[in-house]
Amino acid sequence: MGNIYLMEPLLPEEGQHPELIDLSTELIAKASSLAARLHPLVAESIGELVRSMNCYYSNLIEGHNTHPRDIDRALMGDFSKTHKKRALQLEAKAHIDLQKKIDEGKILFSLDSHFLCTLHREFCSQLPEELLWVENPDTQMSLLLEPGCFRKSHVQIGQHIPPAPKEIPAFMNRFEKAYSLKHSHKIRRIIAVAASHHRFLWIHPFLDGNGRVARLFSHAFLLHLGIGSTLWSVSRGLARNVNSYKAHLRQADSARHGDLDGRGNLSAKGLVSFCHFFLETCLDQIIYMDSLIEPSMLSRRIERHIEEEVAAGHLHKGSFSLLREALLQGQIERGKAATITGYQERQARTILNKLVEKGLLSSHTPKGPVTLGFPLVVLENWFPKLYPEM
Repeated sequence: MGNIYLMEPLLPEEGQHPELIDLSTELIAKASSLAARLHPLVAESIGELVRSMNCYYSNLIEGHNTHPRDIDRALMGDFSKTHKKRALQLEAKAHIDLQKKIDEGKILFSLDSHFLCTLHREFCSQLPEELLWVENPDTQMSLLLEPGCFRKSHVQIGQHIPPAPKEIPAFMNRFEKAYSLKHSHKIRRIIAVAASHHRFLWIHPFLDGNGRVARLFSHAFLLHLGIGSTLWSVSRGLARNVNSYKAHLRQADSARHGDLDGRGNLSAKGLVSFCHFFLETCLDQIIYMDSLIEPSMLSRRIERHIEEEVAAGHLHKGSFSLLREALLQGQIERGKAATITGYQERQARTILNKLVEKGLLSSHTPKGPVTLGFPLVVLENWFPKLYPEM
């Protein structure tokens, strides 16, 4: 069944790379700080926004540039009549639906082939048929992707030739055993998230969709360790440095360079370099999101924007007081709008209803409490540079 040791080493040598330990330690601290920033209901609303952002950037890495507005429409069931755009919208919705299941614990993380096949099947089963056909660049023949099933054909990714189809189960079994690390220190397991991200792509078990599955797998792994969160996305950092991401992947694909490059078949230095890049990217994204959601700064950006909207006649005076209360308290009972705004009940209700109409406040029911909303139109003002310029 092939030499499973061809993908050794699977982890950087323990205790030999203090820079990875330092990055992992800082990740733990920053992730803990981020989680405490917001009221849980506000964090949940921002989580919905970040899931869409994660999908946008993950697809961008694959060369599928689906505009955030089209993703937003897809989530509301508004699909384009243009065939290609509709297919990309369905792809985006599949990605977001799957991540939501992971985030809500409807698909439980486990470090095994079953979990990875479940991710692949859940994602691909929602795709339109045209996105399930994969063309072999050498033969120009198209093969139909089987959701949740390991590939049955040989592939080549750039200069890298992944294991033959019959060897995949043995390599995946080795993958599972190497990264389970149930009794290892948390820092060792965080480093394993980075290393497993590359080695999964090295095996390339599926005919297509490996990149998206790898990023969703890493998200689930980090979430399982208490580092990941719905409030940040590693895909944003990888996409914004996509050339470096792919270069580090290639470097970790390379063969061992002499006696000073570990004892495995693959380059130990290449794997360490990738792990450093991956963990540094995670840390960078946590720090970025932390700066965006810091309550006093977020409140100030919201206030500036609302002042502009009031001056333009798009919103009523008193709007910001409701939004600030929703930010700080998580939700507002509709009957308290007059007390919060200082206006008479009828005017206060008008102010609140306008904010609901604009999507700045949202509610599950017409008379239920309202929570802060984050429609696409306010993102550049409230969360600068979350997306590229739209």
